[in-house]
Amino acid sequence: MTRPQANEAATYYFRYIDLISSEDIVSTLKSQLDDTTSFLTNISEEQSLKSYAPVKWTIRQVLSHVNDGERVFANRALWFARGLPDALPGFDQDICVEAAGANDVSWNDLTNEFNNVRQSTISFFENLPAEAWMRTGVASDNPFTVNALGYIIAGHVTHHCNVIRERYL
Repeated sequence: MTRPQANEAATYYFRYIDLISSEDIVSTLKSQLDDTTSFLTNISEEQSLKSYAPVKWTIRQVLSHVNDGERVFANRALWFARGLPDALPGFDQDICVEAAGANDVSWNDLTNEFNNVRQSTISFFENLPAEAWMRTGVASDNPFTVNALGYIIAGHVTHHCNVIRERYL
């Protein structure tokens, strides 16, 4: 596939899509797994419990959010790729972070979870039939292509790793 065009996702999501320059999203997802895992393993258990301001998430909560986001975006891609016609609801990231209890989960377990979720995402996109990449659907009242969702997944991880580097470490 190629990089998503403006009509493949709502403007808001190009804040993630635009972080990915590659034309091969499956290769990007694979290389990003290694790069992100390496980055995350250099964060200590103690560091992972820090936030950069009183009302901001801890690094553990950020990674939990990344894991949840990848699951949600991959589910949307599955739904649309399989041709299911119903629109999907949005998800409230703050409700999810609160319910996840990430600060009570070890940093090692959260990084392993990232690895497992990403392996599943890679497997899904690697085995996607060619005609499914441009299938569309609606989620959170916004249209998406399956292709755009692959880029959103990768860009979302890049965005949050950048935030961790710039504000937490």
